[in-house]
Amino acid sequence: MTFGTLALLIAAGLVGPALALLAPGRIPVVVGTIGAGVVLGTSGFDVIDASDPTTAFLGRVGFALLMFVAGTHVPLRSPALRPALRRGVVATVLTAIGATAVAALLASPLDLPTAVLALPLATSSAAIVLPLLHEHRATGDQALLVLAWVTVADVVTILVLPMALARDNAPKIALGSLVVSALAVALLLTARAVSGRREVAYVRRMSRRYEWALDLRISLLLLATLAYVAERTSTSILVAGFATGLVVAAIGEPRRLTRQVRGIAHGFFIPLFFVTLGARLDVHGLHVAQAALLVVAATAIHVVVARLMRQPLAVGLTATATLGVPAAVVELGLANGRIDAGQGATLIAAALASIGVAAVGVARLPARAPDEPEAPQPATGTRVPAP
Repeated sequence: MTFGTLALLIAAGLVGPALALLAPGRIPVVVGTIGAGVVLGTSGFDVIDASDPTTAFLGRVGFALLMFVAGTHVPLRSPALRPALRRGVVATVLTAIGATAVAALLASPLDLPTAVLALPLATSSAAIVLPLLHEHRATGDQALLVLAWVTVADVVTILVLPMALARDNAPKIALGSLVVSALAVALLLTARAVSGRREVAYVRRMSRRYEWALDLRISLLLLATLAYVAERTSTSILVAGFATGLVVAAIGEPRRLTRQVRGIAHGFFIPLFFVTLGARLDVHGLHVAQAALLVVAATAIHVVVARLMRQPLAVGLTATATLGVPAAVVELGLANGRIDAGQGATLIAAALASIGVAAVGVARLPARAPDEPEAPQPATGTRVPAP
């Protein structure tokens, strides 16, 4: 990689915000970012070599940070969420059953493994839904159920994904995931044990005064360490990234860490990941009809589950939104040969369309009046717009 290539990657990442400016809040930033990668990658001018070792590694760092940010979006510290978690678990189980059945029916016609189809159909994205709910000022039991549903679905599908997509040695991958998870729990317990100590408070004050960014450095150290353990134990770095994000969400990070994470993740690494992902996709192999079928299937599954839970149509539509898991499915599927570049493009196109479905759903949820004061927000992790 040269500085010229780096400048091109950064410039390609700016296409996302530029396109989103045409319709603020309606066009996800990731659409333009992936599109720029497609134009500059194998499907277009072929000026970005996503297989270059340095470019590929930076993309993997972006993937880990994407999962890290997704983990911080899980509202583990929200008191309002806890009573709704039981219903969220039930909704997730029903969605998983429906997604597995539909995936089994579609696997042969679409020439895709059942697991590759079932995971995107079953999942939801807290990183997408949380900002949508906040922007719409959604409130009440329906918003709480959506929040619990997408939280549980996000966690479960991300943890299951590496094992579901493994070509072989799934037990070894499962063991690696358990090791990474155990280390994350140990880090959480350690952080909680020392967080109230005067020495820790003093160091953090000094960090704030002299701009050492110790919270960010320690978070990145934990992410890199868990990612290294994940690699050594043959599991995916997505588990390491998500687990680190969950630890940060459970502890409750300060506002300055939110800003720092926004800068390093959304300002560079996550756009770079989506640009390199787009560069690897083959839009010539994109099946628009298949992508539309996947969107319809995912929407139908979530709407049916919402109705079984005696909830309105809007709840199911909102819970349909997904992005992180399909991106991870494509990333891992291309790496281990479970899917090809054209199939990856189809899955990404369906995921992007699901965000539009969720936008329609969240607009139908009950919301606070514009002049009604906003209730205090619980600590829900890094609250930044989805990539």
